[in-house]
Amino acid sequence: MPSTDSRPTSAPPRKAPGGTVPGVPAARHAPGAAGLLALLRTALRHAAPALTAYAAVRLTGLLALAFWAHRRHHGVWPILAAQWDAHWYLGIADHGYAHHLGTAFDANNLAFFPLYPVLVKAVAAVTPGSRASTGLAIAVVCSFVAAWGVHAVGSHLHGRRAGVLLTVLWAALPVGLVQWMGYTESLFTAFAAWALYAALTGRLLWAASLAALAGLTRPTGVAVAAAVAVAALLSLRRGFSVRALAAVVLAPAGWLAYVGWVGHRLGRWDGYFAVQRLWHNEWDGGAETVRRLREVLAQNSSPELFLVMVTATLLAAVALYALSVGDRQPLPLLVFTGILLLIVLGSGGVYFPRARFLLPGFPLLLPLALYLARASRRLRTLFLTAAVLGSAYCGAYMVLVWPSAP
Repeated sequence: MPSTDSRPTSAPPRKAPGGTVPGVPAARHAPGAAGLLALLRTALRHAAPALTAYAAVRLTGLLALAFWAHRRHHGVWPILAAQWDAHWYLGIADHGYAHHLGTAFDANNLAFFPLYPVLVKAVAAVTPGSRASTGLAIAVVCSFVAAWGVHAVGSHLHGRRAGVLLTVLWAALPVGLVQWMGYTESLFTAFAAWALYAALTGRLLWAASLAALAGLTRPTGVAVAAAVAVAALLSLRRGFSVRALAAVVLAPAGWLAYVGWVGHRLGRWDGYFAVQRLWHNEWDGGAETVRRLREVLAQNSSPELFLVMVTATLLAAVALYALSVGDRQPLPLLVFTGILLLIVLGSGGVYFPRARFLLPGFPLLLPLALYLARASRRLRTLFLTAAVLGSAYCGAYMVLVWPSAP
């Protein structure tokens, strides 16, 4: 198992002199705007290798998609900016939310959380281009913010090399192309990563604020809120803190606000959950997941390649979570990934998007990042090259060959 000797045993002082830079040891900086710029420059220099590697991985995937799309006479922009869930978010930005529950399946846009379409509408109002282009640009920018946060968490826990490797592994996930599509995964992962980093470093109100924003972005924001709440409650062992209690209250506020608003809009307390039932997203304790796993692995002699990839991703996620528990990851990370897994695996909804639903669970990749950090350079290069090329192929296959949403 990966060693945890490098893990900090406690969070840094809440008021360290001059502040701290994400993933960088505390240091003194000049006060005011000059100090803030110095902090930002230092942070960017520290994260530059990770962000450069992230860009290289995703550009490789984009080039593979462009080549394959050209061969099939498809345009790349519509695939990335305006199809599937992106179409739903653009519809919300254009026309708002439904006023009634209705009875049609897979048709009520209240299932989609509001922060991303609100951002698309607001930014598009002051920038040139279509809302679809704006949504794609937001996703790409947020993917770099997310990659920075992923690196910050890995670097804080296990050093810079582990942070860079964690970022590369997250970029090279089989469904990594979604990070550069008009979807919410990049925005949500940015909030989740920085909320977890803030929780790990004792900035509880920042963590709770980011968790609240995550709760306005995706239903799985409840996992971020739970992780931050656990971190805040653990901090009470060092003494009573109003900040910690405020963080516990604030962290789930975004998720509760949207769920409550949907209930009010539909005139029933369970309005949001009624919408989810119309999308076949009821909790069944994993029965549907087990049925589909059995179907792909044992019953279907020639399963769809994309479903095989989804199945492999789910099984790998469970194995990596077991390794994370054995490695004694910080409890907030285990809570976040554990609840994320419970939601994804326990849903009775459609099977094929579940690899994408797990994309924000980057702490699951920590055991693999630590193993690669200690491996020989040859093995590390071979593994990462295979991962990047596999991600490029899977991403293009996912949007050009697979007939449904990613």
